Amino acid sequence: MTSSSSPSQDTKRLAHTYPEGLRADALMEEDVAWSLDTDSERDGDQFDRSERAALRRVAGLSTELEDVTEVEYRQLRLERVVLVGVWTSGTVQDAENSLAELAALAETAGALVLDGVIQRRDKPDAATYIGSGKAEELRGIVLETGADTVICDGELSPGQLIHLEDVVKVKVIDRTALILDIFAQHAKSREGKAQVALAQMQYMLPRLRGWGQSLSRQMGGGKGGGLATRGPGETKIETDRRRIREKMAKMRREIAEMKTGREIKRQERRRNKVPSVAIAGYTNAGKSSLLNRLTGAGVLVENALFATLDPTVRRAETPSGRLYTLADTVGFVRHLPHHLVEAFRSTMEEVGDSDLILHVVDGSHPVPEEQLAAVREVIRDVGATGVPEIVVINKADAADPLTLQRLLRVEKRSIAVSARTGQGIAELLALIDNELPRPSVEIEALVPYTHGKLVARAHDEGEVISEEHTAEGTLLKVRVHEELAAELTPYVLTPAG
Repeated sequence: MTSSSSPSQDTKRLAHTYPEGLRADALMEEDVAWSLDTDSERDGDQFDRSERAALRRVAGLSTELEDVTEVEYRQLRLERVVLVGVWTSGTVQDAENSLAELAALAETAGALVLDGVIQRRDKPDAATYIGSGKAEELRGIVLETGADTVICDGELSPGQLIHLEDVVKVKVIDRTALILDIFAQHAKSREGKAQVALAQMQYMLPRLRGWGQSLSRQMGGGKGGGLATRGPGETKIETDRRRIREKMAKMRREIAEMKTGREIKRQERRRNKVPSVAIAGYTNAGKSSLLNRLTGAGVLVENALFATLDPTVRRAETPSGRLYTLADTVGFVRHLPHHLVEAFRSTMEEVGDSDLILHVVDGSHPVPEEQLAAVREVIRDVGATGVPEIVVINKADAADPLTLQRLLRVEKRSIAVSARTGQGIAELLALIDNELPRPSVEIEALVPYTHGKLVARAHDEGEVISEEHTAEGTLLKVRVHEELAAELTPYVLTPAG
């Protein structure tokens, strides 16, 4: 709000009204007395200086709900996606199953799937993944559905990503980026977060986009510039690539340090001769549920893909009293990005260093054989093909009986269980007891009571067949490893093999 009198007129008025020394004070006063000469022509209310600078509320803009229960019915704005797949081999059912799995991945990541299309091709188009004509059709589907993202069921090259985005005019991501996003959401431990970050940077490095020479930097050097300092220098995208490589190197060092701690724990278990069992399998097959059922670990169980990423190791006991460790590993999926396999290698080494693998498969899945093949491919990648394997067909209570019979017939070392109801768990524990490696030496020894530590080690590290307390000491018949057998040799009565 402005006054109709000019600043020069106000100054002259004050000069006549106040002496020279008080003129400045009068100019700075917040409240100037109202006068007919100057204030009668002002347009509207006049405010003090503090009121002019204060925040003022505007009526009618509040969105506060009258009823707090209305909050429950508000819907979160989910990303709206269209799925695209290229069918290069197999049957149409295989292609549809793959796209259905992609839809489950998208929903796990927090997206709303609107539509899905498949194209039959000998191989993906080198420029736009599905060809220029089909890309235009896809643009029409995007406009019709109102989607803001397209997800491709495969790993796109940087060129395919850019060209397809140019045609459909919305964001395009591939299966690898989607899985990496899910892993980033679900990683909780420091090691898990570092492994996911490394995989994301490996994926991002060749897909960086920049503005080329328009963002070039000077070459630098010499104080104040001068000769031989002008030139293209290092472009912005080159700077970004260099920084990502530096971060990747730092992340690898951190993961290597964490791997050392994990290796120390494994060496301690080996030193104590504690057998280890690793639970591996397809994502959402029920690995965490099985771990909870066998050990009461209390691991998060959720009907979602990759719900748990951080490995959990728990101590367990066989029906005969033998101690062993049970490790829950990260879930696998078809076409698991090689960036993830490399980044999670230290975690997956739990599978390679185990004495037995419980390969969990979802018995209620339409094609469980494909899950088995996908997991075994990753097991080969981490070098665990020589470890004995038991196929655990989970969710037997919800599976088709014909599918269960087929799997039990094809997989020679398999068992059907239900982690939810407890069906088959006792038989599984007995099977684990039989399959775990047993101590190689069987001896019978009379251990004096003064050497009770040897008896305790025989219980912890070996397999006690019989035990009797006599006047001279503890009469043990046990199977133990060679190191403990050597310590028990002075007290051996009858070597038995």
